[in-house]
Amino acid sequence: MSHGERPIRTGASTSFSPQPPPPPPHGPGPEAAGLVDVGYAHSCASGLKLAQMVSLLIGFICVNSSVWTDYSAYSYFQIVSICDLIMIGIFYLVYIFRVYKMLTCISWPFAEFLHYLIGTVLLFIACIVAASKSYNQSGLVAGVVFGFLATFLCILSMWSSYKVSCVTQSTDAAV
Repeated sequence: MSHGERPIRTGASTSFSPQPPPPPPHGPGPEAAGLVDVGYAHSCASGLKLAQMVSLLIGFICVNSSVWTDYSAYSYFQIVSICDLIMIGIFYLVYIFRVYKMLTCISWPFAEFLHYLIGTVLLFIACIVAASKSYNQSGLVAGVVFGFLATFLCILSMWSSYKVSCVTQSTDAAV
């Protein structure tokens, strides 16, 4: 009875110990880069948020330091501008410190879109009311101009967050 040829295995020919992967050439990856998301800090969305916060703050300071002719119009402008400033600051901190990765139960782009939708409408109304009551006082006019600038910047951010939240979700649902 012939058994034919059988391969003979030796420990030297089959033992293959792979080399460990080489270390990354430029240090750790972007996930372990630190507490602050530097990529977001240099993005267009971050710049828009900072410009909105600065223009809202300047508008608030201009109206607050002026002589008021109509208390209700300017107090409404101040309340809306400070609330928008705080909410934009919160969203800025959420994105810069990557909180959105820890709190995945919230759709952050959609929440930001809703904030911009409601906040921009309220800010636009506040700017119109304050502009109609300014009576050619330079501080009030300057505050309203910065309010309208912030409204325009909020519309830009609302459009960009709409593209991210609504268009991306509808494209994912179609696939």
